[in-house]
Amino acid sequence: MQVTADAIDAAESEDIAVASAFAALRSRLGWNADSDARLEVISHFGPVARAMYRNSSGDQSANIHAALAEFEHWYSETRGSSFWALFEQQMPDTPVVDF
Repeated sequence: MQVTADAIDAAESEDIAVASAFAALRSRLGWNADSDARLEVISHFGPVARAMYRNSSGDQSANIHAALAEFEHWYSETRGSSFWALFEQQMPDTPVVDF
């Protein structure tokens, strides 16, 4: 979440903050290409990113914890596992090829 918060803090608007949060999440998970499942996860993470941006902008009514809990519940119900388990998966090494 710190990577996402750092990406959002640098944003000048809510739209940029959400896009930056999505990029940070994709990068952290090693998602270099999109799929329907990945796009679904990213789109459901949007309310969390919006709440984080609004909170960092001084909106005390933005409830990050509630948004994150709702996202985690959705992920658990649809995927049958914890969202946080994605971060524990080992990323395969990509061989470097020199032409």
